[in-house]
Amino acid sequence: MLKIKSLCALIALSAAPCVLAEELSETGQFLDGVAAIVNEGIVLKSKYYESLELIKEQAVANGFQLPPEAILEDQVLERVILNEIQLQRADRIGLQVSDQMLNQVLNDVAGNMGATLATLPAKLAEQGINYQDFRRQMREDVTLEQLRRIDVDQRINVSPREIEQCIADLEDNVVVNSEYNLSHILLSLPESASSAKIDEIVATANDIYRRASEGEDFRQLAARYSESSTALEGGTLGWMKGEAVPTIFTEILAPLKAGDVSKPFRTATSIHIVKVNDMRSAVERSSIDQVHARHILISPNEIIDDATARQQLEDAYDKLQNGEDFGELAKLLSDDPGSANAGGDLGWAGPGTFVPEFDAAIEKLDIGEVSEPFRTPFGWHIVEVLDRRVYDNTEDLKERNCVVRIRAGKRDDELQLWMRRIRDEAYVDIRM
Repeated sequence: MLKIKSLCALIALSAAPCVLAEELSETGQFLDGVAAIVNEGIVLKSKYYESLELIKEQAVANGFQLPPEAILEDQVLERVILNEIQLQRADRIGLQVSDQMLNQVLNDVAGNMGATLATLPAKLAEQGINYQDFRRQMREDVTLEQLRRIDVDQRINVSPREIEQCIADLEDNVVVNSEYNLSHILLSLPESASSAKIDEIVATANDIYRRASEGEDFRQLAARYSESSTALEGGTLGWMKGEAVPTIFTEILAPLKAGDVSKPFRTATSIHIVKVNDMRSAVERSSIDQVHARHILISPNEIIDDATARQQLEDAYDKLQNGEDFGELAKLLSDDPGSANAGGDLGWAGPGTFVPEFDAAIEKLDIGEVSEPFRTPFGWHIVEVLDRRVYDNTEDLKERNCVVRIRAGKRDDELQLWMRRIRDEAYVDIRM
C-alpha cells in the first residue's frame, strides 16, 4: 500500500484537505485519490475499490447475496481502514514476512489448487488473477495474521480449572468424535452498552436466528450482520475436527445435525449464532511422536525492532556456544510469558502444537542440539531439543487439545476487543 509518511501526516493535522490526485501507481497510472487518512498513512480509493470488487466476486462465486450497496461500502471501507491500522503497527514493531515464509504459504495455496509454486502464476492467470497482485495481497494477509498472533493470541490465558472442565466434558462427547463444517455470526456487546442497547442487540440476534431457521441464506445474514472477520465471506469457518472446535461451541453443537442453526448464545463480550453446514465422523488419533524442547523468544515491539531482536538472539547464541546455561539465559531474555520462568521449557509436545516455522526448526535438530536464531510470527527464537519419544497417553493428549480449543473459543472475543481498541486509538479522516 502506498503511504505518504510526511506530507499527508502534516496536512492531516491541519484543516487543509490532502489532495494526492497526481500520485502514481506502480504501473505508472494515475490513482483516483484518497479514501481515508489513517494516522501517518493513507488508504487509496483504488485499494478500497479493489477490495470492494473482490468481495463482490467472491460472493458471486460462492452464490450468496451481499448487504445493500450502501451498507457493504461502509463495511469494506472500515475493513481496509482496520487493515491499514494493523499494517502500520506491524511496520512499527518491525514485523516482516520473508520471501521464504511467503513462498511456503503460496506453495500450500498452489497445492490446494492442484499446482506447484512454479505453475501458480499460470494457474491464477486462467482465473484472471494477476500473480504479483495476489502475492502482494498474500504477504499482507500473512503479516496481519502474524500481528494478531503476537498482539492477541499471547494475551489469551487458559486456567487449570478450564482445562479440567474441558477434559471432563470430553467423555463420550459427540462433538469430539465428529468433524464439522461451520459458519458463524458474531454480534459484539460493547462494554459501555446500556441495557437498552443490549436488549436491541439481543433482539437482532433473535431475529437473525428466526430468519436463518426459516431458510434464509445464512451466508447472506452473516455478511449483513456479523462483526467477525469472516463476515464478508459469509461467516464460513470451514472444516474442523471436533477436538479443535472452540469450547464455547461444544455444548451448543452437541444436539445439532447438518443444516441446523443454533439459538443465539452469549459470551462475556458477544452473542454468537452457529450453523452446521455439514458433519462427519472423525478419525481417531493414535500414538504420536513428541519432542521435549526449550526456547528463548524475543518479540519485536515499539522499542525493539526486528533487526535488534535478531541481534540479541545472535549474541545469546554465541554465549550458549561458549558454555552459558540455556535456562538462565531464557529466564533473563525470553519474552514468552508461558515458559520464561521455567528456563524456556515447553514440555512435551506433539505435531501441530507449534506454528509451522517452529516445528520445522525442531525437526532439523538432534537431541541436545541448539538451533541458530530463526523467525516465526511471534518473533525470533533459539530452540534446544532436550528429548524425543513416541507417546500415546490419551489424558495428556486431551489436555493439550483442550488448551487449543479453549484458546480458540476465546480468540474471537479477544480479537474484537483488540480491533476496537486500536481503531479507537487511531486518527482516521474519511475522505469519501
